[in-house]
Amino acid sequence: MPYRFDVDLPASVRGHLPLHGQDIYRGAFNHAYAAHAGDPHQEEIAHRIAWAAVKRFYIKDREVWIQRD
Repeated sequence: MPYRFDVDLPASVRGHLPLHGQDIYRGAFNHAYAAHAGDPHQEEIAHRIAWAAVKRFYIKDREVWIQRD
């Protein structure tokens, strides 16, 4: 299901990503979810694409996500 707001994201996303990272995740997830409509793995694909989008802008340093230079 698409996420309307960052507060609707799974706790595993909200609890780890900074606000900008959550925005990226939500936008990428929603776009991928719509693009893969009808696929039986639609939600799984959308989550993978969303994490890939976050990793283009952020890198995880131990337990903290920091923005790439």
